[in-house]
Amino acid sequence: MGSSDKKEKTLPLLPLRGLLVYPSMVLHLDVGREKSVKALDQAMMKDDSLILLATQEKVQIEEPSIQDIYKIGTVSKVRQMLKLPNGTIRVLVEGLYRARIVEYVKEDSYFEVVYRVLEEQDEADAIVEALMRSALEQFEQYVNVSKKISPETLASIVDIDEPGRLTDVIASHLPLKIKDKQDILELVSVKERLEKILEILNNEREVLELEKKISQRVKKQMEKTQKEYYLREQMKAIQKELGDKEGRAGEVEELRNKLNQLEAPGYVLEKITKEIDRLEKIPTASAEGTVIRTYIDWLFDIPWTQSTEDDLDIKKAQEILDTDHYGLEKAKERVLEYLAVQKLTKKLKGPILCLVGPPGVGKTSLAKSIAKSLGRKFVRISLGGVRDESEIRGHRRTYVGAMPGRIIQGMKTAGTINPVFILDEIDKMASDFRGDPASALLEVLDPEQNNTFSDHYIEIPYDLSKVMFITTANTVHTIPRPLLDRMEVLEISGYTELEKLQIAKKYLLPKQMEEHGLSKDKLQVHEDAIIEVIRRYTREAGVRNLERQMATLSRKAAKIIVIGEKKKVVVTAKNVNQFLGKSRFRYGMAETEDQIGAVTGLVWTAVGGDTLTIEVSVFPGKGRLTLTGQLGDVMKESAQAAFSYIRSKANDLKIDPEFLEKNDIHIHVPEGAIPKDGPSAGITMATALVSALTGIPVSKHVGMTGEITLRGRVLPIGGLKEKSLAAHRAGLTTIIIPKDNEKDLEDIPDSVKKDLTFIPVEHLDQVLEKALVEQ
Repeated sequence: MGSSDKKEKTLPLLPLRGLLVYPSMVLHLDVGREKSVKALDQAMMKDDSLILLATQEKVQIEEPSIQDIYKIGTVSKVRQMLKLPNGTIRVLVEGLYRARIVEYVKEDSYFEVVYRVLEEQDEADAIVEALMRSALEQFEQYVNVSKKISPETLASIVDIDEPGRLTDVIASHLPLKIKDKQDILELVSVKERLEKILEILNNEREVLELEKKISQRVKKQMEKTQKEYYLREQMKAIQKELGDKEGRAGEVEELRNKLNQLEAPGYVLEKITKEIDRLEKIPTASAEGTVIRTYIDWLFDIPWTQSTEDDLDIKKAQEILDTDHYGLEKAKERVLEYLAVQKLTKKLKGPILCLVGPPGVGKTSLAKSIAKSLGRKFVRISLGGVRDESEIRGHRRTYVGAMPGRIIQGMKTAGTINPVFILDEIDKMASDFRGDPASALLEVLDPEQNNTFSDHYIEIPYDLSKVMFITTANTVHTIPRPLLDRMEVLEISGYTELEKLQIAKKYLLPKQMEEHGLSKDKLQVHEDAIIEVIRRYTREAGVRNLERQMATLSRKAAKIIVIGEKKKVVVTAKNVNQFLGKSRFRYGMAETEDQIGAVTGLVWTAVGGDTLTIEVSVFPGKGRLTLTGQLGDVMKESAQAAFSYIRSKANDLKIDPEFLEKNDIHIHVPEGAIPKDGPSAGITMATALVSALTGIPVSKHVGMTGEITLRGRVLPIGGLKEKSLAAHRAGLTTIIIPKDNEKDLEDIPDSVKKDLTFIPVEHLDQVLEKALVEQ
């Protein structure tokens, strides 16, 4: 087939993408590729404006080569050309006849090919006629089901009587793949082409009917959920507009991104991954999703590896502690020791300190200063009145409103794994049917166990071993023994008068003046005025009331200055009552005269030490012993023991043995203390009884503390420092203490020691010798 064959000619070729032109088909094309535009230009130069349109096999190829273009295409006439503003050309083409590409004669600037026209093999016989009718019938049914082709188009197709043209027109209207369309184009035999079209129409119709059935079934279901679905889609659209991620998918994606940045142990990451996978499968409307989401958020929020760097500068730490607090030597010392060890070892389990002392001595603020000196985060929770175990350990996740316990919440607040964590009022926890919170704390406060603390909500072991726990309590007695055993107790006793004076001068007064907007040139409080306030307007172990009195002075001064009475207010011991009113307490609780049957005892209470007068009265009766006052069981027993000892020693004490049978004895404690301070009133009661029975007065200067046995031995007591401070405040000069308590004298401030004489005794005889005033 050379070029000498009269049927072979050359034509420019235009490769089509995703499109195919059949003979007798009129179509608009947009031409933009450079080669294609040049091919068009060549075609337009010829009189007949013919061009060969062949389809490329793959749509995505931008610059097709010869191998990418099908060998059979359609010779077409260019009817119109229109240049569009964007540079592309819109062309109206009409397909004329099939042609096979013989060879390419040009392919650099545009394609030019030698082609041979493929003549249709017209087989006009009965079979073709039957196939034609069948094809038309099938096409009509297809049109009815599909609804995509207009009735006008159908009417125009029905009129076509040439079988070849009919197949081409039907093929051009069917939504076929390019490969199938090309197969039809390549069939020269009209009969074969009709058979192929029938096969395709059959398939298409079946598919369409299936689609119709499915859509009807779906429609029934949809009508129910249509409204809901529509609204949900609307909501999605709104969220998208607002910049929210789409529903659950967006949420899960966000969580996965967050997970990639999370630093945590492997088992934690595994748990979170599992929970995110569960969340993904749960419908948006399900309440379970919210529960899982909250749980995942908690796992993200708790610190797993983030820690603060300890500031191990001991001198700086000491300065911070001294600046914030006056006194409290033992507690400060313990913190500095911890820092020193930390510096040497670089690792140390956080100690568990328990600061025990009366209210207002600065336990909580000391803990804050410890956090400041270490450069750590500070978290505080109060355990006062906590009576539910789940407050400490969290609730199980199955409950509505479940959440982690206070410990895990505190860790979330801190945001680091090594904060200073203060558990306030550990002695004021209660227990009831909801469990025992003190027992739940055992795991938290045990350095051997708390590296795998288990919270019911979190469920994964959590490491608390790097936390420095500090607990505070007013008294040790109400803390359960096993819990107390896990803590290192640091006693913070009350302040002496001199310490209170320094605290008022250095901390309380400046703070209150600043809060009330007063400068030094507006308010001046003399030292003797502060001492007067300490003695006559407060009675406490701490300095809380003292601070209130300083606030009152500042308020009154502010008012005087604002009214314009004075420009500067000076407070002295003489005029302090003008600001604070009448004095509330009598300074010095010691008796003004020696008394018969009345003895000053020293007791320990939760607010520090105190003095307590025990009175004994003897009157005719039958030997009954009556005890009144707010007495605990321990104190009643002390009274019985003292009474029994005196009965057994009646002769030695020059008391008529029968005198006891003829008289009743009444012991009264006007200011009974809490039952816990009981075992220290034994010798006081015994001395008062002897004094009452013998008529010998007791020295007004003497105070005493100690327990007694039935043989008259004096047993040791606790809280000597607080008791000594109370004695000093009350103006006593001589204190009788048990011999075994001599070792505690070193805790007593020198300013107190120099005013008091301590007499250690082992037996009641020595007590009587020192306390009773011989006539």
